[in-house]
Amino acid sequence: MVTMPQLPLRGASRPLIPRVAAPREPIGPARIGLRVVRRRAKGMDAGAVAQALDDAQFDARQDAWHEDLADDVRYWAELAEWERIARLLAAAAPGTVYDPDTDDVVRAELAAAAAAREDEPYEAARVAARADEIQVLRELGTLAQTNPRDGDEAVRDALTRRAGGYAQADVDAWLAHALAAHLGHYRDPAAREEATGLLPPPVLAHAALLTELARLVPSTDLDQLAFTARLATTEPEAAGALALFLARARCPVSSDLDRSR
Repeated sequence: MVTMPQLPLRGASRPLIPRVAAPREPIGPARIGLRVVRRRAKGMDAGAVAQALDDAQFDARQDAWHEDLADDVRYWAELAEWERIARLLAAAAPGTVYDPDTDDVVRAELAAAAAAREDEPYEAARVAARADEIQVLRELGTLAQTNPRDGDEAVRDALTRRAGGYAQADVDAWLAHALAAHLGHYRDPAAREEATGLLPPPVLAHAALLTELARLVPSTDLDQLAFTARLATTEPEAAGALALFLARARCPVSSDLDRSR
């Protein structure tokens, strides 16, 4: 019988509440904003860029009361890029005009993108090999005794595609348990934070419930917590809300402080 390890109590640490990751686009809105600014700025001197920056800052002040702009990634990326180009030309020789082809930042981004494209076949092969390894562990019944590695979130997606889109319940439970117990690469807080954008809501909700229930009843047997996976799969939002409720019940003082802010 597998026993869930007791999780270290971390005071009023924030529970792993699932958040839905934004769909990944080949070219994100921030990148589009940067390209738009660079095209407009090409051939401008310091004075013209300074005027464009003034216009952008004026628009920002006028639109500051619009709540929808607070999360407009492209909007703020464009403003920041005008500021960067203005600083670049201010430090250049008089009469210099902006040219993306000679911009060190742009050239570094292009080089990084080219390197990433070269690495894509190797990364795809690595994911496929790791998926084969996990499949063997599943067949041997030893997956639960294996710690996840960096990149296994992508491997989970690959296994799901192999299964025609069906959820891999055992792999999801494995990742949720590892995330809750801080096993494998999830020992790193940054990896746990990144996982909230890479794993689907049911897995995150499952991990959140395991975390809070293990704190509530230390050394709980995993067989007794099988219901958490079913709840997280069928009602991920409700499971996440339950985990948050348990966290607040465990730390009522910090919850009161949060509500008073």
